Amino acid sequence: MGKGSGPRADAGPPSWAEGRGRPRRTGGATKDPTAVERANLLNMAKLSIKGLIESALSFGRTLDSDYPPLQQFFVVMEHCLKHGLKVRKSFLSYNKTIWGPLELVEKLYPEAEEIGASVRDLPGLKTPLGRARAWLRLALMQKKMADYLRCLIIQRDLLSEFYEYHALMMEEEGAVIVGLLVGLNVIDANLCVKGEDLDSQVGVIDFSMYLKNEEDIGNKERNVQIAAILDQKNYVEELNRQLNSTVSSLHSRVDSLEKSNTKLIEELAIAKNNIIKLQEENHQLRSENKLILMKTQQHLEVTKVDVEAELQTYKHSRQGLDDMYNEARRQLRDESQLRQDVENELAVQVSMKHEIELAMKLLEKDIHEKQDTLIGLRQQLEEVKAINIEMYQKLQGSEDGLKEKNEIIARLEEKTNKITAAMRQLEQRLQQAEKAQMEAEDEDKKYLQECQSKSDSLQKQISQKEKQLLQLETDLKIEKEWRQTLQEDLQKEKDALSHLRNETQQIITLKKEFLNLQDENQQLKKIYHEQEQALQELGNKLSESKLKIEDIKEANKALQGLVWLKDKEATHCKLCEKEFSLSKRKHHCRNCGEIFCNACSDNELPLPSSPKPVRVCDSCHALLIQSCSSNLP
Repeated sequence: MGKGSGPRADAGPPSWAEGRGRPRRTGGATKDPTAVERANLLNMAKLSIKGLIESALSFGRTLDSDYPPLQQFFVVMEHCLKHGLKVRKSFLSYNKTIWGPLELVEKLYPEAEEIGASVRDLPGLKTPLGRARAWLRLALMQKKMADYLRCLIIQRDLLSEFYEYHALMMEEEGAVIVGLLVGLNVIDANLCVKGEDLDSQVGVIDFSMYLKNEEDIGNKERNVQIAAILDQKNYVEELNRQLNSTVSSLHSRVDSLEKSNTKLIEELAIAKNNIIKLQEENHQLRSENKLILMKTQQHLEVTKVDVEAELQTYKHSRQGLDDMYNEARRQLRDESQLRQDVENELAVQVSMKHEIELAMKLLEKDIHEKQDTLIGLRQQLEEVKAINIEMYQKLQGSEDGLKEKNEIIARLEEKTNKITAAMRQLEQRLQQAEKAQMEAEDEDKKYLQECQSKSDSLQKQISQKEKQLLQLETDLKIEKEWRQTLQEDLQKEKDALSHLRNETQQIITLKKEFLNLQDENQQLKKIYHEQEQALQELGNKLSESKLKIEDIKEANKALQGLVWLKDKEATHCKLCEKEFSLSKRKHHCRNCGEIFCNACSDNELPLPSSPKPVRVCDSCHALLIQSCSSNLP
């Protein structure tokens, strides 16, 4: 539906030049008419696309369906798509439409399904040609006509079902036209497809629009500028596509970072629970160790006090017993000597006189009788021994007992003194008896009576001495038993001391283990603090990554020259060359895209891509500050 006044061609392709019926000849040889048709269609496509872009840029607003260059463009595209179509026989008539290959785009390019569905839903379209025209208009509005047709041209095995082998879409001219269609992405069109009658339109090319005038020749500079603007717009759109792809990749990266962050949070929660358990165990061990130390210290103090008291009592009792033992030995020696002397004297007296022997027999009878009395006395002595043992035990417990003992010892000394005095008296009496025997043998009766009296006194003295000897023997036995008990107590104390030493060694080992546990606890605390710092850095990194999506839209132009290094490619900091770990995290410089540690990238500056201050490495920080200072007047 052209509105110009120039010459027009019919619906067929412009394969003849200057209205003649013969094909062109070059160099005397005839060309393939299909090749000529393809060349002519390519030239018309170039003219229509160029004229549409130039007129649209000079028009300066969105195009509608009544715009003549746009109508001519759709007519030319329709002729290009119809070239070389195979005729398909149907039940009623022959069918030759471009809707079949265009419908194939939906299978090759999933985003084209929306166009196909919307075209099928249009109520006014009845023919396949009308649907194909509506499809071309919607593809132009979406600015994806070149992408859709590129997918179609690549699949030539599928196109061979619809086109002949010499068709424009099967040859290189189709690829050239698809490349030219990329320039149409600079055009903004708003086409109303519903109210337009696309089934009955006649596709006629108006050549008058493409004839050059003097004004066109004079406006070459403006055309060159328009071409440069179009190239820039195409370049910008390609960059926008690349940036959209980078944004989608960054979205996927953010998702992966969030997943890794959740995993790290779970691991940190597990680590915190383990640390809490270890701390509780450490507290329990500390409390148990303190209780054990307190008990052992108390036990040691009590045992030390008891041992010291027992040692003191043992020393005092041993000194007293040694003194008593020495005194008893001396008394025994003296008494043994006295007894030997008395026995010698008695033997002499027995040998001297038989009468004295008879007297001795009588004395022996008396001795037997007195032995009975001695048994009773021994029983009394045993009772006295029990009393003495009780008194001795009381002596260990109190000073009163010691005083009583001293009194008993004084009494014993008095008794020994009395015994010695009695022995002396006996000696004197024996001497007197010897003198009396030597002087007066006649006075035997008197002497016998005196001897009997002396023997009685001697027997009494002997009985007393025997009692004293028995007492001393019992005292010695008591001392021996006491020494044995003291030795057993000493062995028990030694065993207790060895046990206490073992317990002290165990306590020392427990202290060492406690110190080791404290060191391990400090190490765990250090690891816990490092993990907390790492998590804080991860949280900061996540917040930065969430803000990154907003900043990327503003930083599209600045990201063209950046090379964003991947996390997997960097294992060491670029500046300090330290290896990354859980505590030493990775950080990107927003200016150069390299990866650094926190210490080498702890700077924030606003960049041209983002007005907000973002992380920058030390070298970029110095360069940016230097450039800002040089730019200042």
